[in-house]
Amino acid sequence: MGTVRASSRPSVNVRELPSRRRDGRRWRLPTAVVLVLLGVFATGVGLGRSAGGPWDVLAAGTGAGRAATAPLPASRPVSLTVPAIQVTAPVTRVGLAPDGTIAVPPLERHQETGWYDGGPTPGETGPAIIVGHADTVSGPSVFNDLRKLRPGDRVEVTRDDRSVAVFEVTSVERFDKDALPGERVYDDYRGPGLRLITCGGRFVGGSVGYADNIVAFATLVGSRDI
Repeated sequence: MGTVRASSRPSVNVRELPSRRRDGRRWRLPTAVVLVLLGVFATGVGLGRSAGGPWDVLAAGTGAGRAATAPLPASRPVSLTVPAIQVTAPVTRVGLAPDGTIAVPPLERHQETGWYDGGPTPGETGPAIIVGHADTVSGPSVFNDLRKLRPGDRVEVTRDDRSVAVFEVTSVERFDKDALPGERVYDDYRGPGLRLITCGGRFVGGSVGYADNIVAFATLVGSRDI
């Protein structure tokens, strides 16, 4: 499976954003992001530096999707379902790695996804972030087909409070790791949103892995209890 090595790239710069939680806690969201997972064979998420460069839209849409519904109270995610790409996976907490980058689930659990617990929970106001591996040396991983999502596809996140937050994909975009638009990915607090992130594009190996990130943008369109 290969060993995971720390990247030689700079670590994530993190700043405190104004509190958007009822409990007064402040988000810790990356604004200039570099890397996540790197290895000789195994590859996963790698978040590039925040920049204002162009991006490649993989799934064209209006960009707005349906109007967002009212935000939900905070509750951590426990599982994720994406019917269009046949994904049903546990969601675990991930934070920042020792080098200041966003962590991902370990390679031995590459079929799990990771919710970045320094940001909103799925359904709260703001961009909830869930990351996942694209593949490993043994074959495809949980977000291998993320690029195949299209506007209108549904993403359902089951939460610890026994509610399901239902999101609708608005776009799927590919960004060079050195041109990730941090404001769009991390700082959009106009409503409850979701970002599913993995690696993609050309495999360059070394400390970079894949050259690009694939980011699926989604908006909350409903919820239900279970």
